Formats: sequence, structure tokens, C-alpha cells
Amino acid sequence: MTETTPSLHFAGGTLELRGLAEDADLPPGWLWDARTACFRAPAVEYAPVVRALVQRGVTLEDRARAYEELPLVLQDRRPPRPFQTAALRAWRAERSRGVVVLPTGAGKSHMAVLAIADRRRSTLVVAPTLDLVRQWYDLLRTSFGVEVGVIGGGEYDLRPLTVTTYDSAYAHMEHLGARFGLVVFDECHHLPSESYALAAKLCLAPFRLGLTATPERSDGREAILTELIGPIAYRLDIRDLSGEYLADYETRRVAIELTEEERQEYDAERSVYLAFVRQQGIRMGSPRGFMDFVQRASRTPAGQRALRAYRRQRELALAAEGKLAYLSRLLARHARDRMLVFTQDNATAYEISRRFLLPIITHQTKVRERSEILEGFAAGRYGAVVTSKVLNEGVDVPDANVAVVISGSGSVREHVQRLGRILRRKGDKSALLYELVSAGTTETHTSERRREHDAYRGRRS
Repeated sequence: MTETTPSLHFAGGTLELRGLAEDADLPPGWLWDARTACFRAPAVEYAPVVRALVQRGVTLEDRARAYEELPLVLQDRRPPRPFQTAALRAWRAERSRGVVVLPTGAGKSHMAVLAIADRRRSTLVVAPTLDLVRQWYDLLRTSFGVEVGVIGGGEYDLRPLTVTTYDSAYAHMEHLGARFGLVVFDECHHLPSESYALAAKLCLAPFRLGLTATPERSDGREAILTELIGPIAYRLDIRDLSGEYLADYETRRVAIELTEEERQEYDAERSVYLAFVRQQGIRMGSPRGFMDFVQRASRTPAGQRALRAYRRQRELALAAEGKLAYLSRLLARHARDRMLVFTQDNATAYEISRRFLLPIITHQTKVRERSEILEGFAAGRYGAVVTSKVLNEGVDVPDANVAVVISGSGSVREHVQRLGRILRRKGDKSALLYELVSAGTTETHTSERRREHDAYRGRRS
């Protein structure tokens, strides 16, 4: 080791450790950079290296961190729920690094506010959508009575408490990465994608909190959340909280028979599609199966016909006429309730909107129109709203107590998120989810896959 006091610097999302000999023993992740004659690592390695050097009695000049200690005073004096206190305690026990898994409507955001108040460091909250950015902006302003910065959606206002999107975090983290001592990743199951994961690695925040109702991903990449945020520090699922902190609920799966004409066309189109798949030796169950099918189908007229057949048999299952007839009966049965109608695709959502004169929210709906629809829904001007995927995640709709899933993917997370939209406690509300499944089609298997969650076990079907 040289006589120079070791110093730590932040440089474009990396850390530079100067003043140590090239053979110095450092934690994993550090490499000698001959160009600059120093050790270098991603910024996420900040806390481990500082702890390691302090434990060895090494005096370190820390020029990397640029975050502040904040004089935050929590304005919301309501006592936290017992499980929120337990989650905070468990997160602190993991050196204030880790993921908290709580169901939609259980108060994940308030638990994060408690964590921010506890750490009192400059904090960046990262959320997947601009809708959620606005919700966090309002929550932080009212919780702490201070101005809150926003980065994203055309705004760039950097403050000690700032909210941003995952996309903006990826774009700006190499410049922002030293400015925050705590980073909160809302809906953190988005984080393991390659670009978003890079944003987490370029940030040196020693304190990290991930929030999600369903950390599991179909690609298995949730395993890297431990590296990016920390381990799962605390977890409760829907059934743990239903009845006391979430609305009690029931789920009903309804088998819908295709009409004779639909059945004939479905079987014919599916035969065309399957014949091509077998002839090409494509394994549709493999990770690249569907992409392989699309690539090969694009090369020949027979393949293009098979692709059209695949799409048509899927359309027939997702939007069977019997589903819309059953929805008509449900709208009449639940005329006094607040109903959310979910579809897998926009085309079906717009057809339902036209047929039943229901307001619709898709990714094409402008922000003002979306706000007006949700306000009208809460006020009772609208008894039902139809949506494709926009309301799956994050949007607060406490008045909704009935959900109808017309169609969806095989994603467990999506199905649990849709259930979560109607579980927020309000009075003695009881929630009911209907899942309409076209009998004798691939939807039956899709339904089984997406119901593989504790929330659906032991519930009526």
C-alpha cells in the first residue's frame, strides 16, 4: 500500500479507488484499470467496499458520495400497520438493502415513506410509468411537506427527493448516481431487464429498497434483484392479509362454450397452424419457440398462412361471442358495483366499449381523459371501465370491487395484479373476480398457468 490516503471517486456510473497498490485485496467486482492507474468497479459496489475498508482499519477519503442527510419530518402521523413496521424492521436488519413483497393495496408506498423518514438521505424513487411518478410526487410532497423533483415526461427538476421513471433512470444515472443515498425501486420486478439493471449498477446509493407484489419473472431473472437491491427482506401475500387489511375476496372461473361456427373455424385454423409447427419441428414450449415460429413463418406463403391461422384461432378464443354475452349478464347483475373489465388486446377492449357503451382506458388514452374516467368511476358516474393492460399495475382504484377477466396472458404476475386492483380495503367491501375461459381451447392451459399463485388456491372456481 502506498503512503497516499486511499480516495474513492464517482466517474460516470463507476467508482475509482485511488491510492492502493495494484495487488491490494478488495471485495469482488473491483478490477485494476491500467489506463487510469486505479481500481474500478460499478457504482453499486460503493457500500461493500466502504464497509470492507473500514473493517480493515483503512482510512478512506470518500469523494464519491454527493448525497445529503435531510431534516425530514413526516407529516402523516397515522400509526403504521403492524406488518409495515415489521417490514421496515426486517429491511433495516439487512443493512437497509432489500426487497419488500406486499400485495397490491397493502400499503407498500407508505412503508417506503417510513423507510425514507428513517434513513433521512437524499432519495430517488424509480417507477415504471408516468402515472406512478405523479402518484409518488403527490405522496412525497404531502408526506414530508417539501418540494419534490421530477425527471421524466419532459421534466428535469433534480431535488433531494426526486421521482423518475425507469427509462429516465437508465438515461441519466451515470450523472445522477452519486446524488442519492437511498433509491426506491417501485414495481421492482421491472428492474432485471438489461437496460434497467444497468441503471441500478450505475447508482452508488448504499441504501436500497425494492417494492413489488410479485417479484417472480417468467425469465427467472428475479434472482439478480439480490445483486441490484438486496435479498427479499419481508414477504406477505394476498391470503395473509385478506379480510383484515385487504378486502375479502372470491374468484370464479367460468367456462364459456364456443358457438358451433366458432368451434369449426377454431379447429380448422388451429389445424393449419399446428401442421406447420410439426412440419418445421418447432418446439413452441421452448424459450425461443414462438420467435422461431414467427421467423420461419415469414419466409414462405405456407408459413404466412400458418401465422394468420395462429392469430385467428387465438382471436376466437380470446373474444368468443359467449364471453361478451356473459359479460352482458354480469353488467346487469353488478349494476350497483364498480367493475373493471380486463382484456388481453386493445381490439377486444374497444369492441366491448362500443357494444356496452363503457369508458375505455388503453395505452392510447390521453392523460387527461384517463384522469376524467377514473374520477368518474370513483364518483359513481361510471359503473364499469374496460381496459387492456394499462390498469394492471400501480393505478389506485379503491372503489372497484368486481373484476372480469375476458382474456389475458399466462403471466401469474398479471393475473395477481388484476386481482389486486379490487382488493384495496374500503369499509366492509367484499371483492369478486370472474375469469372467463373459452372451453376446449388453449385458454384452458393459459388459465391454469396464470392461476399458479397462493391467492387462487382454496378459492371458489
